[in-house]
Amino acid sequence: MSLQQTNPTTTNAWKQLAQLCKEQAPLHCKDLFRLDPSRAEKLSREWGDFFIDFSKNRITDDTVNLLLELAREMSLDDAIKKFFEGDVINQTEGRAVLHTALRASQSETIEHQGKNVVDDVYEVKEKIASFCKSIIGGVWLGYSGKPFTDIVNIGIGGSDLGPYMVTEALKYYRNHLNLHFVSNIDGDHVHEHLKRLNPETTLFIIVSKSFTTQETLGNAATIKNWFLQTAAEEEIPKHFVAVSSNVSKALEFGIAEANIFPMWDWVGGRFSLWSAVGLSIALGVGYENFELLLDGAHAMDVHFRDSPFNENLPVLMALLTVWYNNFLGAETEAIIPYTQYLHRFSAYLQQGFMESNGKRVDRAGKPVTYQTGTVIWGEPGTNAQHAFFQLMHQGTKLIPADFIGFRRPLHGDKEHHDKLMANFFAQTEALMNGKSREEAEIELEKSNTSPEMIQALLPFKEFPGNNPTTTILIEKLTPHSLGALIAMYEHKIFVQGVLWNIFSFDQWGVELGKQLATTILDEIQSHTPGSHDTSTSQLIKKFFAK
Repeated sequence: MSLQQTNPTTTNAWKQLAQLCKEQAPLHCKDLFRLDPSRAEKLSREWGDFFIDFSKNRITDDTVNLLLELAREMSLDDAIKKFFEGDVINQTEGRAVLHTALRASQSETIEHQGKNVVDDVYEVKEKIASFCKSIIGGVWLGYSGKPFTDIVNIGIGGSDLGPYMVTEALKYYRNHLNLHFVSNIDGDHVHEHLKRLNPETTLFIIVSKSFTTQETLGNAATIKNWFLQTAAEEEIPKHFVAVSSNVSKALEFGIAEANIFPMWDWVGGRFSLWSAVGLSIALGVGYENFELLLDGAHAMDVHFRDSPFNENLPVLMALLTVWYNNFLGAETEAIIPYTQYLHRFSAYLQQGFMESNGKRVDRAGKPVTYQTGTVIWGEPGTNAQHAFFQLMHQGTKLIPADFIGFRRPLHGDKEHHDKLMANFFAQTEALMNGKSREEAEIELEKSNTSPEMIQALLPFKEFPGNNPTTTILIEKLTPHSLGALIAMYEHKIFVQGVLWNIFSFDQWGVELGKQLATTILDEIQSHTPGSHDTSTSQLIKKFFAK
């Protein structure tokens, strides 16, 4: 059974939202607070140790009600049901989308092609747990009899971004193992890592579902050659493991069959950190913390699957994106975590959102007549305040932003954390309220600025405000809360795809550049220019001239 195919612009809710957008254009968010003293409470939601304040968004009760009606008209409830039941919702690739099964409880039954995939998931989890115990505990030794000190994850895309982001986010919980991530085919990247490593004490994890990805296999071959400069071929099984569905290719590389952790075609790369792709996570923070990460994601899965739309965090967040993207003309969304631990979070979500929903045709294969995916970007606060916040405060673009903060710091440094969170709260207030011309004038007068200079400076001191933010306040950054946070954004991606009537789980746009790169690489290596546009031909000839 496939997802419903409905052009969202034909729904009654979409048409009414377009009209409402025109009517609400003059409204300023700070005026909405004056009109409704209970606005903050009404537009906030609490779930577990998450508190999410939607009240600083450019929305009214009418906006929310019509967005919820749009979700109903687009049969979101039916889509969620099919998603969790393992229907083939990735139709262009003929696949189910079951990354939620990777964090399901063992008692659940989730069938795919007549088989309960939960059994397979737990079999692999047991293998991961056993492997982690032997590596972390120093039982599994390298070829010279020394325990491992370093782990290198070799992958790209979802095989790199997810594990790297999570291990950085959970750095507080790390054990003695040093983690490294090699992804870029740029040789300088891999060689910079290798010069810091000891082959006797380093374990390499090659992560590639097909075991044919150019970047991953190129880096793996370079690392293997480096390893063999000091070790014999028969030592490879002690130092190399693989996460792949292509067992034969992994065996050809020299990896022992017992050291191959399976992947399934019903898990997309950008949603795969919950699988054996997360082996580096489990090694770096311990298997128990990896399980807590999965538990947090599962808790969010249950919330998303079972909660009514008006209380459903991923649904509400996705509806806001549709409002800003399709009616208010916003093209980007900023994600600003106020913790340095989440410094790779925005980069991770870039792939999740932009690879999933960067689509120009609908589920019927017809060009869309409306905007789909948004550009995702961001950096941690307070660094971001000294970088791009100027544009957010006084620029010409509408940029909805998510602010993510935690009530309790991990190292217990209250003085630092109070300063951090003071900025966290202040920025959302400043973005919403801005500063009027009158307020700026009073400030300048108090600073004994001359009347002439006041008039000259006033245009530069005025802040229009009305910049929307959603505040996500979480008790503490733990493996459990991080799992829930990631899953919340995953489900937001899914909801957006349903509302835009697109396929979120394929990525055909990634393939074209790969195909051309293979052709050009052959030309470069054979020094035989092929047929290209004049610009590309000129560039290749310049490269030949080196």
